[in-house]
Amino acid sequence: MRYQGILPHMVSDRIQAWMRGHFRPEDLEPALDLLADLVSQEREDAAGTERVQAAVVLLSGGDSQRFLEAAALAWQDWRDVLVAAGLAHDDWRDRLNVELPYRP
Repeated sequence: MRYQGILPHMVSDRIQAWMRGHFRPEDLEPALDLLADLVSQEREDAAGTERVQAAVVLLSGGDSQRFLEAAALAWQDWRDVLVAAGLAHDDWRDRLNVELPYRP
């Protein structure tokens, strides 16, 4: 696998799995590269990183143009992308478990 685990500056396995199922093959690698770089300076923990990255991919719905728009929003202010994706509240972990199920 290209990226493993949920270490800062990486993309979690479950986000990768979701992206493989929703993005066109030719868009996948560039999207993963951009997502790996999309780490808020204020959120250096792995869960915070995955939360912001998940917000971007969920907002995209697998569409590369919407992905770029969501990534731009996250670059501008990571809190805005969390609100837009519905991941700004305390139940965000539960929502990710529903939206991004991962079964190896």
